[in-house]
Amino acid sequence: MAIKLKSAGKSKSAIKKTLKVKPYKKSIFKQNDLSQLSEDIISNISVGIYIVQNEKFVYVSPLFQKLSGYSYADLAGTNPVDYIHPDDREIVRKKAIKSLKGKSSDAYEYRFTRKNGEVMLVLEMVTSITYRGKRAALGSFIDITEHRQMEEALRQSEERYQTIIEEMEEWYFETDLAGNITFFNDVFANVLGYSQKELTGLNFRSFIKKEESDSVYRLFNQVFKTGESTKNFPHEFISTDGTVTSAEFSIFPKRDKEGKVYGFRGIGHDITERKHAEEKIKYLATHDSLTGLPNRLMFSQLLNHAIQSAKRYTRQFAVLFIDLDRFKIINDTLGHEAGDQLLQEIAMRLKQALRAVDVVARLGGDEFVIFIEGVSDSSQAATVSHNILTTIIKPITIMGQERHITASIGISVFPKDAEDEQSLMKNADMAMYLAKEKGKNNYQFYSEDIQSKSIERLSIETNLRFALERNELSLHYQAKVDFKTNVITGVEALLRWQNPSLGSVTPTQFIPVAEESGLIIPIGRWILRTACAQNAAWQQQGLPAVCMAVNLSLRQLTDDNLIDDIRTALNDSGMAPNLLELEITESMVMHNPTRMIAVLAKIKNLGVRLAIDDFGTGYSSLAQIKHFHVDTLKVDRSFIRNIPKDSEDKAITEAIIALGKPLSFIVVAEGVETVDQLDFLREHSCDEMQGHYFSKPIAPEQFADLLREHVPSPGK
Repeated sequence: MAIKLKSAGKSKSAIKKTLKVKPYKKSIFKQNDLSQLSEDIISNISVGIYIVQNEKFVYVSPLFQKLSGYSYADLAGTNPVDYIHPDDREIVRKKAIKSLKGKSSDAYEYRFTRKNGEVMLVLEMVTSITYRGKRAALGSFIDITEHRQMEEALRQSEERYQTIIEEMEEWYFETDLAGNITFFNDVFANVLGYSQKELTGLNFRSFIKKEESDSVYRLFNQVFKTGESTKNFPHEFISTDGTVTSAEFSIFPKRDKEGKVYGFRGIGHDITERKHAEEKIKYLATHDSLTGLPNRLMFSQLLNHAIQSAKRYTRQFAVLFIDLDRFKIINDTLGHEAGDQLLQEIAMRLKQALRAVDVVARLGGDEFVIFIEGVSDSSQAATVSHNILTTIIKPITIMGQERHITASIGISVFPKDAEDEQSLMKNADMAMYLAKEKGKNNYQFYSEDIQSKSIERLSIETNLRFALERNELSLHYQAKVDFKTNVITGVEALLRWQNPSLGSVTPTQFIPVAEESGLIIPIGRWILRTACAQNAAWQQQGLPAVCMAVNLSLRQLTDDNLIDDIRTALNDSGMAPNLLELEITESMVMHNPTRMIAVLAKIKNLGVRLAIDDFGTGYSSLAQIKHFHVDTLKVDRSFIRNIPKDSEDKAITEAIIALGKPLSFIVVAEGVETVDQLDFLREHSCDEMQGHYFSKPIAPEQFADLLREHVPSPGK
């Protein structure tokens, strides 16, 4: 009986062949005794042998004893079923019945309990023989416990591998050396949009851009030649519907038993969202989040590039520094949402007004900057600036209301004005401030004398910050006179500044600086207190009570503390509220009529009078003005200046006086300096006049003397 098992790692079919035992010929057991078997064969084969007769062990081979841990004495006469796991006994019984019928059974597995209590998994075959003249069962088996454990470990390993491959979020694929797909997981297939059948065998180049094909080929070739993996290679994959997916993937070599590379494994993951996020971060780092325009950083880079290019090709270009006029007032009165809408609209208009090669950026706040390439002379920059101003001044609807805004533009030209970024920007900025000083809504070119003007402005702002605490500010007073009686009925407080280093600084020099810097708020508060206190002091001197006029800026009018400041000035001085008249310009009340009506109503509730200064220079009508409950209209001096020579100015002045009467406005003519002007105004029944013809602004003591000379009549 040649029974030999070559390897415990053989397949099940090979094991079955090993265990196959043919029935013994009767000649072998003619004396019904195993003594005829070669003990050497029995002892050396790798298969456990046993014989069962009448459900009792009658023979067990040495290997069977060794594998089971039982001696022959232990097993002799015992029932084999006692050693079989209860769950496996039925299958063993059926095989035994089959073998006793003379049929050789197929190999089957069952669990055998060793003497030490361990369970041994065996693979067994049984055949029927005649032993000592009686039928018996000859069994042969091998211990496959370790073999099955190895198989289970391998199965679990493969299951884990398969689970990882299928459940991982990363893409997984394998290719042969030619780049043909041989294996992949569902994630990879789903991203590319292929079915399993379509993707199998497809070459890797099928879903990459042609222009990137060579770089991918070199990547795989590098892995093949070096045998080393490459990781996190960025690449874009094209799906069946044309969608482009950004990814990073790593390539690893597949090796055979000899270590030779025969294919590739790849792991990748989608980085599309990350790439978009990185691009967004990069965009936000170089662009203004509100307008989408390049920001200061990006403009600096572009400007430096333009400088280098212009130097290389001997070209000129212009830098335009743009600042919106009175933007802060809009922001304060209408709110930041309205301010943001305005900035977005201006940004869009600027882009539309420029060529594609020109660059516009937002530096912050209401500041924009532009550089225009290919400027051969200054007239081109002037033309562009004029177009920009025309574009900006067009009506803008904000928060459901139509608004107008203007801008001031400063221009510097490369290389005439400067040859580096910082100087070009600084010079354009200084030119912009010159445009502000010249009345806004215009453009100015940089010139050498602007430098000194800029330094002067900076000096004015610096010194103005300390003017109050150093008692450098004072008020002069200009009388208002009744045409009919020639009596002083009112007085306007006018601010003056005398600085030790700057000397006498004119209001046209420092008032715009005060407004733009915000210093007008504390200065305006001081003017209110001082003017009210001075009027009360004159009355204490026995002088007649006159109406004190104080100018308000738009910045003050939008200040939340204005009403409290007025009330405090009146209370501290003891002056009657009806003796205070606050002057505001026509453009101020038309800036945001809805809000202005509410603010002016609060002022009127204090008992204070209101006057519209510079009337006729804005866009309002008397029908609109009446809604503000003002008391006085002051005809702007620009209309009075050319009376009676200019017929248009005469007509405008006459119309204002005539229309103001039915609305019970007191009409005051500003800037009266000649007899002809005086006669014309008196002839057309103007109520009051103010100007150098009667008196210039004078110090408080001088005004007291003037007031004594023109005492109102008792009934006035």
